[in-house]
Amino acid sequence: MKIVLHQVGRYKRDTFLTMGLTAGEVIMEILLPFITALLIDDGLQASNLPVVIKYGLIMVVMSIVSLGLGALAGKFAANASAGFAANLREAIFNNVQTFSFSNIDKFSVPSLVTRMTTDITNVQMAFMMCTRVAVRAPLNLIFSFIMTLYICPQIAPTFLIAVVFLVIVLGTIMVITLKIFNEVFRRYDDLNASVQENVGAIRVVKAFVREDYEGKKFNHASDMLYKLSVKAESLLAFNNPAMMIAVYFCIIMVSWLGAQFIVAGDLTTGDLTSLFSYIMSLLMSLMMLSMVIVMISMSLASVRRISEVLREQPDLHNPEDPIHEVPNGDIDFNHVNFAYKHGSGKYALQDIDLHIKSGETIGVIGGTGSGKSSLVNLICRLYDVTDGSVKVGDIDVRDYDMDSLRNQVAVVLQKNTLFSGTILENLRWGNPDATEEQCRAACHAACADEFIDRFPDGYNTRIERGGNNVSGGQKQRLCIARALLKNPKVLILDDSTSAVDTATDAKIRAAFRESIPGTTKIIIAQRISSVQDADRILVLDDGHIDAFDTHENLLKTNAIYQEIYESQIKGGGDFDQPN
Repeated sequence: MKIVLHQVGRYKRDTFLTMGLTAGEVIMEILLPFITALLIDDGLQASNLPVVIKYGLIMVVMSIVSLGLGALAGKFAANASAGFAANLREAIFNNVQTFSFSNIDKFSVPSLVTRMTTDITNVQMAFMMCTRVAVRAPLNLIFSFIMTLYICPQIAPTFLIAVVFLVIVLGTIMVITLKIFNEVFRRYDDLNASVQENVGAIRVVKAFVREDYEGKKFNHASDMLYKLSVKAESLLAFNNPAMMIAVYFCIIMVSWLGAQFIVAGDLTTGDLTSLFSYIMSLLMSLMMLSMVIVMISMSLASVRRISEVLREQPDLHNPEDPIHEVPNGDIDFNHVNFAYKHGSGKYALQDIDLHIKSGETIGVIGGTGSGKSSLVNLICRLYDVTDGSVKVGDIDVRDYDMDSLRNQVAVVLQKNTLFSGTILENLRWGNPDATEEQCRAACHAACADEFIDRFPDGYNTRIERGGNNVSGGQKQRLCIARALLKNPKVLILDDSTSAVDTATDAKIRAAFRESIPGTTKIIIAQRISSVQDADRILVLDDGHIDAFDTHENLLKTNAIYQEIYESQIKGGGDFDQPN
């Protein structure tokens, strides 16, 4: 709770103003029935018009003041709660940006979306209620009870009976519903996951005619959420009947006892009228408190989920005195072991001892799960090694400033991502200061200019979110051009030409030799044709180095490479490779 409330920040002033103004509004409302009693007893019953006018004007002024205080309290409450929610979203977003891949692996994307939307909305509503209703209701409750004691101490205990009854009933409901709401938010994650997966892969869904299956999966998640919500709301529905029982009990008791006291002369008509007002005020305060408790109960689950993200500390940190310059593209793996989950004993890479000279082109090949992506992720320090060390430019990657290292180690990942905006805006992710000429040169090297020039708007063509309006091969070439604009010391292509035909693939590799000869190039591929011209080829098998040699030597000595070569080349080659 403390870490979440810390995000109130500069809206603390508005929060305290809301509480102060609400307290003033309550005082005005509590005094109104008391003035009404004076107006009835000293004015109306005594037929004293000046007294009626006097107390009437006082009541009008107090009502206007109460209305003004309430309006101001509402304004400041809205400002404080909306600002608090904005701060929370910004804090979560900024913290997620610092996460390493291992941190992100702990939270699913749908879960993070739910936390930044539904959970924060719940906390925002609870915060608004706490600054207004949670201040208003207890003060109303206390002051109303004090006034009933002042007016008629004999009747006041009646209210305590109603209060105890409501506390027992509402407390029981709150305890049960809190458990249900915890489950409700977990179901929100499942629902968001279903929607995101379906919409993100809608082309695959339609291609395989799986709309009915996806519909059933969504309906199941939605139905579970519906049932839990109905269960919680059904329990909360008992609030109103309990409230009505308490209200009618108090009205009957006050009417019966009040009539006796009036006959005995111990109570005036005005006092009885004000008592009825204080009954409603006191019991409505209890009802409002129950609503606050419901909202707080709902929000506590949200607070816990939000604080999990805010408390998460990035696994990777810059050293105290980081190095900002990467001297060259030399890469050294010194007996590296790596596991995604430390202490699990399940290594993705084992005893990797590998040395690459600056400017070399290295091919990496191996079966699915052999550790190819894990290997290159360590070079740009997306993860840290479990044992051993990885060096770039003869310096341990853990000694670098991470931003400086990643600016000099450009990676085109397996899953290519483009962002909404123009082609130029996407390219300038690689270098925000790149000129249009530099962007064109990078696109020429990546063979992206071939299709960009065919677009009516050229480099100003707008890319939809995720690059959905370009093909897979076009997306890959744009991502390669974006990486080239960084002018890196090391360029890593993680199976980044899989959607490109072999002729274009060959052109890209030829352009690399001409445009970035001094850059170390690591090409992960499934096709032999993509790596056979490399200076050396690394063959990985189940997280181990099986071989590291030239294409010619591997064909003579390595069984895995021979098998891949036989299946691809002698089996007919790539479908788009000319015979």
